[in-house]
Amino acid sequence: MPHRPEGTLANRIRDLRSENGRLTQEQLAERAQVTRQTIIAVEAGRYVPSLILAMRIARALKHSVEEVFCLDD
Repeated sequence: MPHRPEGTLANRIRDLRSENGRLTQEQLAERAQVTRQTIIAVEAGRYVPSLILAMRIARALKHSVEEVFCLDD
């Protein structure tokens, strides 16, 4: 049986959008070069972003990847 990592990827996108001058999902999507639907899915935890997307989101929020995303054991 293959090894499957435990835990889920949690994020602070909603909180950081608020801290970042009430940044909307649409504005974040533009800055991260994705659709608003992608931001909605990542923020809700329904979609795990690629490393590149996680880095784009973190950069758009002016935080490190580790400040935006964490492994929730």
